[in-house]
Order: sequence, then C-alpha cells, then structure tokens
Amino acid sequence: MNALSRRGLLKGAGALVVSFSMSRAFAQEGEVAGGAPKEAVPELPGALAQSPFLDSWIRIEADGSIKVFTGKAELGQGVKTAILQVAAEELEVEPRAIEMITADTGQTPNEGYTAGSQSMPNSATAVRNAAAQARALLIGQAAGRWSLDPATLRAENGSVIAPNGETLSYGALVSSTLLHVEAQPQSPLKAPDQLRQIGQSMQRIDIPGKVTGGEAYVQDMRMTGMVHARVVRPPSYGAQLQAVDTAGVDAMPGVVGVVRDGDFLAVVADKEFRAIKAMRMLAKAAQWSESETLPDSSALPDFLRQLPREDGTVASEGTPVPSAHTYEASFTRPYQAHGSIGPSCAVALWEDERMTVWSHTQGVYPDQKAIGEMLELGPDRLRVVHREGSGCYGHNGADDAAADAALIAQRFPGRPVRVQWMREQEHGWEPLGPAMVTQVRAGIDASGQISEWNYELWSNTHSTRPGPAGALLAGRHSAKRFAPEEPELEITKSGNGDRNSVPLYVSPSKQVVWHFLKDMPLRVSALRGLGAYANVFSIESTMDELALLAKTDPVAFRLKHLEDLRAKAVVEEAATRFGWSNEPLPQNTGRGFGFARYKNFAAYCAIALEAEIDPISGRVQVKRVVSAIDSGQAVNPDGIRNQTEGGILQSLSWTLFEAVPFDRTRVTGIDWSTYPILRFSGVPASVEVHVIDRPGEPFLGSGEAAQGPMAGAIANAIRHATGLRLTDLPFSRERVRAALMQAAGTELTQNG
Repeated sequence: MNALSRRGLLKGAGALVVSFSMSRAFAQEGEVAGGAPKEAVPELPGALAQSPFLDSWIRIEADGSIKVFTGKAELGQGVKTAILQVAAEELEVEPRAIEMITADTGQTPNEGYTAGSQSMPNSATAVRNAAAQARALLIGQAAGRWSLDPATLRAENGSVIAPNGETLSYGALVSSTLLHVEAQPQSPLKAPDQLRQIGQSMQRIDIPGKVTGGEAYVQDMRMTGMVHARVVRPPSYGAQLQAVDTAGVDAMPGVVGVVRDGDFLAVVADKEFRAIKAMRMLAKAAQWSESETLPDSSALPDFLRQLPREDGTVASEGTPVPSAHTYEASFTRPYQAHGSIGPSCAVALWEDERMTVWSHTQGVYPDQKAIGEMLELGPDRLRVVHREGSGCYGHNGADDAAADAALIAQRFPGRPVRVQWMREQEHGWEPLGPAMVTQVRAGIDASGQISEWNYELWSNTHSTRPGPAGALLAGRHSAKRFAPEEPELEITKSGNGDRNSVPLYVSPSKQVVWHFLKDMPLRVSALRGLGAYANVFSIESTMDELALLAKTDPVAFRLKHLEDLRAKAVVEEAATRFGWSNEPLPQNTGRGFGFARYKNFAAYCAIALEAEIDPISGRVQVKRVVSAIDSGQAVNPDGIRNQTEGGILQSLSWTLFEAVPFDRTRVTGIDWSTYPILRFSGVPASVEVHVIDRPGEPFLGSGEAAQGPMAGAIANAIRHATGLRLTDLPFSRERVRAALMQAAGTELTQNG
C-alpha cells in the first residue's frame, strides 16, 4: 500500500486519525514528502515506548463501557486510583465509568516490575497520553460523520457534543480497529487550568474491601474445589533432604497427597488446618543435613569489607579544594526484612494443560518467565494474574509462593491449590534488604563551603527478582536444581545499592565508589528504596556534622549547597511548616532534618522532626514529624500524603528497631518477638505531609522518597539531643543506652 492510498484510508476514518497516524507510520517506513532527509522519530512518553498501540491501554466497547489497562500492580500505594483519575481526566468521563485492569499476563501490557516509584512516571504517563489520543480519535470520528471541524466539538461524559447540542456516544463512534493504532509522541493533553480529576483527592478504590472484610487480598481467595497446601521448608539455606517417611501423613484425615521433588517438600489437604497439622507432622518426619554457611553476625561489617569485591565508579568529578576541617565516619545498615503483615500466599490451577497463577508478585511477566522455565511451560500455557497481598514494598516471598503453588498444582489437575506460608517461613526465607557499610570523608573550606566529598559503599546487589527460575525457592529446591544467576555490577542512572550515593549538594569534587559484593551470605533482594535508605542516612548525617564544623544552622547549610530551586523549595517548606529554629529545647530532646531527591531525578522530600531520648532506657520517641514532598504534578494529593506518611513510619521502624538476627546456620528472627517492628505506642503524635503541586510538570512518583530523609532526620535529632553521632542502624534502646553510658563513663574519666 503506497502513501497516497494509506492517506486516503486514514482520512475516511476521521480527520484526527490522519494527524495522529501518518507521521509515525511514514517515519517508520522512511518516507518523507519531497525527499527530505529522514528525521528521528520522537520518543513515546512513558511506557508507550514498550507497548505503543492505544488498545493495549484503553478499550471502548459498543455499549460505551471502558476498560483501562496497566501492567503495574496495586500494592497499597494507591496507584490503581491515581491511574484511574488520569484516564478519566483525558477521556472526559467520571472515574466510576472505567473498569481498571491491572497486572495480568493475559490482558495487560508488559511493564516489568512495579518498583522504583515508576508507576506514575511510566504507566500513568502512558495511560494519560493514550487516553488523550483516544479522545481525539473519537472526536475525529464524530467530525467525519457530521462534516464539522473537530475544533468545534468537545467530549463530555462519554460522548462527543456538537455546537448545536447533538451528541454521539463513544460506543456509537468506536470500531474494532479505531484504537488499534500506534500512539504518537505528541498528545492533546488538557491544560492544567482545565483539569477536573487530576489534582483532586479521591478516595482509593482498593480500600473498601480491606476495611469491610471483603475479598481484598490473594490470601482471601476461595475457589470451588480448592485444596490447601503447606510447604515444609528446609531448616536452613544449605540444608538437603536426606529422607522422609510420609506414611503417617498420608493416613491423616483430609490429606490429599504429599509432594516431594528433590528438596522441595509439601503436603496438600482438603482444609487449611488439616494442611497445617499435616505440615507439622511432615516436618518432624523429614531428615535434613545442615552445615554452617553464615558469617558471625556480631562482626558483620568487617565481614562485608573483607569479602571479594568488584569496584565500580559511581561518580568521579571535579578537583577538591583545601579543607579547613574534615569529617570522616563509617555507617552500617543490617539485613532487614519486609515484615509483611500477611505471610505470602498464592493460588494456582492446572487445567486443560494450562496453568493460571494468582499472586501478589510485583512482576507478573517476569514471574511468568521464571515459573515457565521451572515447569517447561511457554507463555501461551501460563498466565499470571496479580492479586493484592497483605503488605510489602519489594521482593518478599510472593514470587516463591507463586512458584510453590504452580509446582504443586501440576500434580493435582483441575483443583485450585492455595499455598499459604507460615510466619516463620516468611521471616526465615524471604529475600532480605542487604546489609551495607558506607565510608564518608568530607571537608569544608575556610568559608564554610564543602571542599571535597569522598564516599565508598560495600553492598550486594539489591535485586535478585525473577526472571530466571533460579530466583525461586521451588526452582532451587526441585530436583532440576535451577541455580540463581550470578549478580553483576551495573552502574545505572536509577542505581541499585548505589542509589542516592551521589549527594545532590554542590561540591567541587565528588568521588563515589561501590565495592560490589557478589557473595551473598543471606538471601537478599529489593526492599523499598534499595540502597537509597542507607546512603541518604549516611549523607544526611554527614551534612549535619559539616554544618557543625562550619558553625552553621543545618537547614541553612543545606540551602547554601543546593542549586536546584525545587530542592530548595522543599527544604524551605518543611523547615517553615515545622517552625525550624535554633531555640533551646527541653533536656534530652532534639530536632533533626533530612533531605534527598529520590534517585536524584524523582521526587523531592524533606523532613523535620522532634525526638525525645530517655537517658535511662535509651528509648527514642519521635514526637512530631513535618514533611514536604514535590513529586511533580500531583494526581491524588491525599494518595501522595498516604505514601509519604507510610514511608515515614516504615523508615521509623527500620531506623529504631529492625535488624535480622542470624547464627552460623540460619536466620533466627522468625517472629515478631525476635524481629521487632514499630508498635502503635511508638508512632509520633503528629505526622504532617505538605504536598507541593507542580501542575504541568511530569509525574515523579512518591512511594520511596521518605525513607532516607527520615533516617537522617532521626539520627540528627539524636545528635542534637545527646551530642552523640550514632552511625550503626538500628538505633535500638540497647544501642542508644550503651552509647550514652559509654559517653558518660568517658566524661567521668576525663573529669576524674
């Protein structure tokens, strides 16, 4: 088909179809009118670049019903609601008129993982542009039918309206091929002053089922004929199954069967409690060989520094100037768990030689690939459907539970198999946030300006997600013995363990090195924020120490070293709203400040807080927190506040309580007593989040902006209250009390 006939065909479908379709179609073929040189095709916005057809994102039926698709998963971050608002805005319909379909390999575009605060920049941006182009196509269809200029028409409430009031519904205008066209780089987005949905707080659509006891989570799923499975995990990472006598378990009431595949061991029963009882008996009947494979937890930082490493340069710029004062310190972060309130769960059904898995995975397509490799199933025979799980930001046991269910379900065709992990399995086997060590040496010159910045970090990779079958416990433990992929050092814009290791503050030189550790003594993967939590904690602690050396207020010191105007605005907003000053506080009370721009290109977040330290018990009580966040154009301001409040509290828990204990054989923190988290009594009396809206600016994402600044602010408040710089996370009562006693003893010795 030549260009002229293509043009004629498109013109018959409506005027705006021509304007949206021709340039991209011709550019793809290298055809340019008049023989002019071929121009580069502009990049499509957001995730449209990976899934460019409009009907990958939006479908409108003849009855006017609308479905919007996103490959991102609702994890409690409210993204389902925000993307719904974006779609409704550009389609000119009410949100209730849209059915949202999320993360399903059988229906939605492949957007990889829901991670890195990328749902709004990638998926919401794609949906907004697709919706705007769909609206224009519909207007173009109506213009063609009425022989009117499209500019004289408007869309409203699911219809196109002519100047004389005549209407055509979307359902009457749509055809099976209308939206099966490739998106264009430029979309007719609504102007900021015309927005009705974007920028307004909307109640989250995922909340009602959660607060009314509805079927809100994968843990709540109940299907006809469903059976219940429990996996007997090895007692430790390196343990191997030597023998198991299943006779007693097979004879138990309700037991459907026992599954053994290499070191993978599970039991299936007709009722859940029967499955639990059978699991416990099966665990007693199993004989395992174990060996000591883990390091001495009391010397973990030294162990990490001594591991074989590959060094990667994250930043090397500028030349230092002479320093009048230098600060040097080492900071540590322990292994930390996701601590999901609901242990991992999945349901799988093997029927007609096809597998369907319902999982709270954060990546349905990567999970499809990994489970498919494990079971030797192609994507045409394996569907993974996201269902929310009860609590997680990162790579917890969700993918493993999905693989467990799929492996077991193949043995029981036609019966849905529900796998529910136990608390001790979640804590003992989920991938952990990696332990880290950082080393800072920074200086200021005689004028109080930063003169040099040198930073090193020791860390494993922060992502071992599926993809490969070796990322799954069932894959590793099955007789096929899929090996995990060897991690590789990668220095990227988004960062990994090195995320936020380069400060946003101005310095004449910045030298940042990641000592990448391939050996992973404990199983690790993505935990909210990746390396940003520990890196920002280290940087913000150092900034306060440099401010003290410069004899400058810590907020003023930060502002002095920020060139980014939006960064300054966030710092000033948090400080002003908090009432930041240098006025004396009551004894044992301190104020602290922390700031970062997540990944140095996503949301800006600043936090000011007040904390009280009990000198007898060592307990740190954060009393009041004030935060400011700029995540670009705010779609759902209340949702941004939700995310920031949640990040603040999660970081508070990490910073004061959380560290995974282990011995030379296994993880020993397998319940809430051995792995304590923040309790309600430790929640601040007041947490304020002030959203700085930037109409017309790109979406930046909000979910992981607060973790690092909160840790830095807590550390700085403790420093302000006690004069002590604590560098080892978490700041548990025992650790704070020991530091206070050591300081008191040193002072007595000096005075004596």
